Amino acid sequence: MKILVLNCGSSSLKYQLIDRENDEVLASGKYERIGEKEAFLTHKAKGKKVTIEKPADDHKEAIEFTLAQFTNPEYAVVESLDEIEAIGHRVVHGGEIFKSSAVIDEKVIGEIESCSEFAPLHNPAAVLGMRACQKVMPGKPMVAVFDTTFHQTMPKEKYLYAIPYEFYQKYGVRKYGAHGTSHQYVAGRLAKLEQKPLEDMKIVTCHLGQGSSICAIQGGKSIDTSMGLTPLGGVPMVTRSGDLDPSVLTYLMKKENFTPQEMEDLLNKQSGLSAIAGEAPDFRVIEEKANQEGGMAKTAIDEFNYAIAGYIVKYAVAMGGIDYLIFTGGIGENQINIRRGVAEKLAFMGVEVDVEANNMRGEEKVISTENSKVKIYVIPTNEELMIAKETERLI
Repeated sequence: MKILVLNCGSSSLKYQLIDRENDEVLASGKYERIGEKEAFLTHKAKGKKVTIEKPADDHKEAIEFTLAQFTNPEYAVVESLDEIEAIGHRVVHGGEIFKSSAVIDEKVIGEIESCSEFAPLHNPAAVLGMRACQKVMPGKPMVAVFDTTFHQTMPKEKYLYAIPYEFYQKYGVRKYGAHGTSHQYVAGRLAKLEQKPLEDMKIVTCHLGQGSSICAIQGGKSIDTSMGLTPLGGVPMVTRSGDLDPSVLTYLMKKENFTPQEMEDLLNKQSGLSAIAGEAPDFRVIEEKANQEGGMAKTAIDEFNYAIAGYIVKYAVAMGGIDYLIFTGGIGENQINIRRGVAEKLAFMGVEVDVEANNMRGEEKVISTENSKVKIYVIPTNEELMIAKETERLI
């Protein structure tokens, strides 16, 4: 079965075409700046990588042009688009409505839209992609795979907030987490690498990227995670604040006369490590400045490492210890200094990083010493494969 996996942003479209017969990625790429004249597609297939400047007014046009590349004679991967049997969509937030992945119909789309207030940057974009696919490939079965469903196993005392219970009952205000597909994938991959039952492991997974979250996995299940009601909570991220004293919000709203929407935009788009560092919202730039000049960029990196290590220690308490620590995501897989910095803060737990082994990017590898009491892995995530598997299962 050939499955198209889509991850839609408000002005972007990431995709992979996966053949489930052997899990080969037949084609992949990203359409950027959708809605602008400068829109362009980066497409990889048949060992070739091409960048094509092509304006796309909306996601429908972007998907149409992307699909045309699958049959382009220069790097065709299918003879006909009929070979694509299903489409899997990444959806960030499923609220309490979705306990598992779902076959997409009008009812499901409506329910995904109802969860958009919990992920205003993500869910509306996912719906745009679904609507575009309905027009471009009418009748093609589609599945929504949610970042939140893996965390539905958290016990109540770990997902409830200490506010009046009626707000949970009325509005579903609770911790939901995110990146569940990634956390689930790397934990499962670890079990294969170690040739041990996942149920016997105590694992902390660190998905570090533009958005970052930490997860405690015990008995093969998520028992706690750092992101909260929305993907804004947890560790500070590149442009997101992470955890705050709630009074910070009300204080600033009074002082600056911010509306709720303005406050939300500030915390999601104008905060985090880039705000502390006073640099562009690019983690690589912030880390480079920290290494070269120190200053506030170094403070931002130190705060990031401290917050991650703090969550790892918290989850050691939650599970009564840790057997394995996994780094994944764009930062986790590629930023050597971050992995070392976090591990060094855990030295009191007997955690030891092998400096030489850690000196690599994007490899699946053990980076702890033989004497380390916690085995540390770098495992590149593969959310697209997990989405393809879920899509195949439901279709």
